Amino acid sequence: MNTITLSVSALLLDMDGTLVCSIGDVEKVWRLWCQHHQLAPEPVLAMCHGMRSREVIRALAPQLDVELEAARLDELEMLHTGGDAIAGAGELLHCLPPELWAIVTSASERVARHRLNCAALPLSAVLVGAEAVVNGKPDPEPYLLGAVRLGVPPARCLVFEDAPAGIESALRAGCTVVQVGGDAPLNPAVVAVIRDWREVRVVSGKGESLLVMLSMQGANQE
Repeated sequence: MNTITLSVSALLLDMDGTLVCSIGDVEKVWRLWCQHHQLAPEPVLAMCHGMRSREVIRALAPQLDVELEAARLDELEMLHTGGDAIAGAGELLHCLPPELWAIVTSASERVARHRLNCAALPLSAVLVGAEAVVNGKPDPEPYLLGAVRLGVPPARCLVFEDAPAGIESALRAGCTVVQVGGDAPLNPAVVAVIRDWREVRVVSGKGESLLVMLSMQGANQE
């Protein structure tokens, strides 16, 4: 077993694929949207994970009205969303001081609240959703905003992410990143890879710090 301990001031957490098992729901929604517009789903599914719908639409269907289609996708998300919590997520979140963690997601705030409720997870006091930023992941803006709203320097924030776009966003913001899921780091700068939240323990450290202990089974740390 590999064990590392990190001293940080706050946690910034992605939602889809990190806190909630919603990858299947996300792909179902995008397939329905592609079907509506008679678009091939493969390029969309290869790009959509961890990114706002606006960035995907601008890149792959620039002929469409971005805001109108983002709203359409939001409605589909509300109709076809559900998903369980990633193992151990609920137990950990309920133990965290509310002022020391935030959710930073590419979903809209409305969809995020709905997904968290469906997964029986607590809502963070700070929630950075799709509409809160001008530029979504992989731009650093979402994680920079999350750090600002918590009043913590990005360098003192630990991010948990599952998707390449989100990992890049967090790294560009100057945060330390732990990857949730996968057998190997999606970016060489990721400090550790965990399977789920049962491998994470958080306790109060000296001053205003948090000690995050990662106990990882197998060779999933570079």
